[in-house]
Amino acid sequence: MKQVTRSWPVGLLLVALCASVVQAQSVRDTVRETVPQVQPALSAEAPPPGASVPGRTRTIGWEQLIPAGWDPYKDLKALNLDTLKDNDPKAEEALQKMRKMWDNAPINPLILGQSVRLPGYVVPLEDLATGIKEFLLVPYFGACVHSPPPPANQIVHVLLDKPAKNLRLMDVVWVSGPLSGTKTDSHMGVASYRIDAKAVTPYQEKTR
Repeated sequence: MKQVTRSWPVGLLLVALCASVVQAQSVRDTVRETVPQVQPALSAEAPPPGASVPGRTRTIGWEQLIPAGWDPYKDLKALNLDTLKDNDPKAEEALQKMRKMWDNAPINPLILGQSVRLPGYVVPLEDLATGIKEFLLVPYFGACVHSPPPPANQIVHVLLDKPAKNLRLMDVVWVSGPLSGTKTDSHMGVASYRIDAKAVTPYQEKTR
C-alpha cells in the first residue's frame, strides 16, 4: 500500500529514543538522529471541529491524540548539539529526561470515550498459532521496531475480541472502536491510549 507523505505538526511523529539505542551509539549521534525529523504518516480525513456526535464513529488523525501546548522535545532545546561530546553527562541526562517524558506523554481528554477510526501500522505484541489478539498501532513505518518508540500519546494499544490470523508486522490498517486513556507498558513501547477494536480493516488511500 502506498504511504502518504503528509506533513504533520512538528514533533508529533518523531523518532524517539530508547535505552538500547543510547548504548549502541554515541550520545552525540543519538541526539542528532532523534532531534526533530518529521516522519511520513498515514492520511486521515479531516474531522469536523469540536466533539463528535455520540454514537457516531469519527475518523481522526494522530495529531488529535496530542493535547494542545505539549512540547515533545522540551528537554533538548537547551542543548547545543555541535558542542556535545561522546558520553556527555548533560546530554545523557537530557535524553533520559526526554525518554521519561515521552513514556508519560499526556493524553487529549477531549477525545476520550469517543468511537474513533484511526489509520496506522501494526506492531504485534504476541505471536500465537491462533493469530494476533493485541497489537500496538503506530503512526509511521518502523516505529517501535526499526526505530525507538515515539511518545506514548502517539501509540495506541489495540485489543481484539478474537485473534486475527491475517495481521502481520507493519501491516497498514484502519482500527475502529471506543478510545480510552488506558495506559499500557509493553516490551515494544508505552501506549497512552487503548482501542477495543470493533473492526480492523486494510488501509486504503482515498482516490482523487
